[in-house]
Amino acid sequence: MLEKFRHSALLKTFALTAALFLCQPGFAGESNLHEPTGVEMAADLIIGRPISLLATAAGSVVWLLGLPFSAAGGNVEQSAEVLIIGPAKATFVRCLGCSEGDYVK
Repeated sequence: MLEKFRHSALLKTFALTAALFLCQPGFAGESNLHEPTGVEMAADLIIGRPISLLATAAGSVVWLLGLPFSAAGGNVEQSAEVLIIGPAKATFVRCLGCSEGDYVK
């Protein structure tokens, strides 16, 4: 009798896991269909863009201070991409209210 219950629990677990794996492509496709709302645009304009601008300025200072070390290590372009270009894209190129990866082309 215990063996029958154990087999039933294992079967339920397997069925639940299979159902969750089958639903994942549907969840992944939904994230690309999101259009920003007015509230998201306003919050991005009032909060997000000034923070990104400060991150660009701070990243520029840090990049300049670390330039001798990154030049010695041979990764000047990589450090500029992470510290300056990434925050600058988030400030000036990303569409208003969009998430981090949605840039104007």
